[in-house]
Amino acid sequence: MKKLNSETAVKTVRPEKVIQFGEGNFLRCFVDWIISNMNEKTDFNGNVVVVQPIEKGMIDMINQQDGLYHVNLQGLEKGEVINSYRMIDVISRCLNPYKEYASYLALAEQPEIRFVISNTTEAGITFDPACRLEDTPSASYPAKLTQLLYHRYKFFHGAADKGLIIFPCELIFLNGHKLKETIYQYIELWQLEEEFKSWFETACGVYATLVDRIVPGFPRKTIDSIKEHLGYDDNLVVQGEAFHLWVIEAPQCVENEFPASKAGLNVLFVPSEKPYHERKVTLLNGTHTILSPIAYLSGIDIVRDACQDAVVGKYIRKVMNEELMQTLSLPEDELKAFAASVIERFENPFVDHQVTSIMLNAFPKFTARDLPSVKEYYRRKGILPYGIVLGLAALIVYYKGGCRADGAEIVPNDAPEIMEFVKSAWKAENLDEVTRQVLGVEFIWGEDLNEIPGLSLLVTEMLTDICDKGMYQVVKAYVG
Repeated sequence: MKKLNSETAVKTVRPEKVIQFGEGNFLRCFVDWIISNMNEKTDFNGNVVVVQPIEKGMIDMINQQDGLYHVNLQGLEKGEVINSYRMIDVISRCLNPYKEYASYLALAEQPEIRFVISNTTEAGITFDPACRLEDTPSASYPAKLTQLLYHRYKFFHGAADKGLIIFPCELIFLNGHKLKETIYQYIELWQLEEEFKSWFETACGVYATLVDRIVPGFPRKTIDSIKEHLGYDDNLVVQGEAFHLWVIEAPQCVENEFPASKAGLNVLFVPSEKPYHERKVTLLNGTHTILSPIAYLSGIDIVRDACQDAVVGKYIRKVMNEELMQTLSLPEDELKAFAASVIERFENPFVDHQVTSIMLNAFPKFTARDLPSVKEYYRRKGILPYGIVLGLAALIVYYKGGCRADGAEIVPNDAPEIMEFVKSAWKAENLDEVTRQVLGVEFIWGEDLNEIPGLSLLVTEMLTDICDKGMYQVVKAYVG
């Protein structure tokens, strides 16, 4: 079997246009895959220099393969089963700034560099006042980026056309706003000149983005058969789902320079990321959170099986389309298309997604993902969304513990104080009191949910039905 490198496979030489902070599975399966498609289908013609954001990482492995590796996408697209392979050749080289600081700063001197893309984890965009301009390099990612920008500003004498376009991919709402604020903090801490601050404001752009693709990563269980299929000894194969979405809060001029949409990719340049963030949290994450206890208490362990079940699958689609979707503000056709893609992702034949894994910290998840929909639905319609509230009632039953109808043990996994409180509430004399206590605990919800008109009565009725009839029969009665 051949080793994978530039001697055994074709690697195209292109101008280095992108600096990428991060070498992990997600960026290689998402951003670099997108750039590979842009190179093939548009005139982008750009390669990526990877910067390792922390001292220890995997850039040596990537350099050993001359930046070459394969992305294996699996899933459903418009009903078609996808199991594709693509060789990615866009990484020109990888740098460790802790060992090659001069080479790192020299990136700022390359005139064709135009983009900075990052995924340094949610904790990566933080302000560390211990960082100094003289560090080689500074510890935090925003400080490293400020060092790079300042060097570029000085090298090109503040030229307006040498600014950089910056796309953070960290999973933080309005990540671009947070990164920009943190850079301003370093400009102030390091007492950098006003002219640099003005150049950063006018010549550079830091844009909020939302990224969406599930990336399981390196396929350890099947790597031998994959290598045999590829004909290469590729130790950097990364698996991801077929679905992808990148929402970038940036103007048309930025889209013109980063022509992903012209390559037929699901990359949207929009005035505001917020409605797309709400769409994902509500229709994807929110549905996950409420389907999980309902599926598990109905005797179903895998998300795909829940979607394909005659009763629970109907519940999932009903609550998505008739309740959750009704709380959002994007055009209905966009919402329906996204909801259909969510169902396909849930039904991915290559992933056995355990519903119990989604149940981790389910009460805080419901608070963030579904409670806003309960309130917004009530505000718009004047009634409570039955299906979403049923998910809440199922959560309360799940957190009671014990066993489900088939004898499988119910093992909640949340903050100890939450699990202890809910179990204690279940010792109350009647279900009215169970509901009152659980809905009234403000350290979970941040408020007393008993004050939402009709909610405590409806939850009590649902708890009664679930305990008397079983989860599956209650869901069956709801979907009709």
